Amino acid sequence: MDGPRARRARAAALSIAASLGLPAKEALVLHDSNKLTLRLLPCDALARVAPEAEQVAHVEVELAQRLTAAGAPVAALDPRVPPRGYARDGWVVTFWTHYAPTATTGVPPAGYARALERLHAGLRTLDVPAPHWTERAGRALRLLSHRDLTPALADQDRDLLTGTLRDLSRAIRAHGAPDQPLHGEPHPGNLLATRGGPLFIDLETVCTGPVEFDLAHAPEAVAAHYPGVDQALLRDCRTLVLAVVTTWRWDRNDRYPGGHRLGTEWLGRLRAARGGGGPDTGTA
Repeated sequence: MDGPRARRARAAALSIAASLGLPAKEALVLHDSNKLTLRLLPCDALARVAPEAEQVAHVEVELAQRLTAAGAPVAALDPRVPPRGYARDGWVVTFWTHYAPTATTGVPPAGYARALERLHAGLRTLDVPAPHWTERAGRALRLLSHRDLTPALADQDRDLLTGTLRDLSRAIRAHGAPDQPLHGEPHPGNLLATRGGPLFIDLETVCTGPVEFDLAHAPEAVAAHYPGVDQALLRDCRTLVLAVVTTWRWDRNDRYPGGHRLGTEWLGRLRAARGGGGPDTGTA
């Protein structure tokens, strides 16, 4: 977020926290993109702040509660306040448990796979109304079809992305793999290494599709530890996911830090993948 918007978002989080009895005098920015993730001190709560028009707090809060009850590895809501979204001054804030980082640099592939398998098992126990993965590819195609929405994208790159999304959407459907509820974006940036084990965050991206679609967001080594993976389907999903996230970086409204630089880098990976190389999305 730009400076003025970020300041307003932080002020809303601090004000709401204080009204709920959480001592909050300082808000440290942990992540800044379309949402702001803040560590509030001295209460040591984690606040996620989204523009009111873009928030889906009720979905994420309900999923977190139900998955926690099912024993799935997800970050918990802050138990000190009622579990819901709080609106103020055009922002919606949710409060979560803050987990101190461990000394490790990440979750090892085997542990990552076990956590994702447990999350998938938990999601299967829920009746989750969620969009199909094809809707995500469709949104990317709509961006590409409107040059005014992606004005900085060169014609040859637009053609590469459009062709990849169309070809691989057909190919993935043709595999005929069963659909199930998925995290939607279980990349390393959405997996916390905590003292109690790995925990997934950012449940607003839940969708339905084959488990290979989720594995496509994880580091390549993870799939070797996940049972029953269709390797051909996984390769197609990896390339499709790469095309989707690359398209998002060229959206004129994208606020991801260094978006065009990443978009250019990922276009190079996509060309290599379409030429026969296996893509590593690496998109945290």
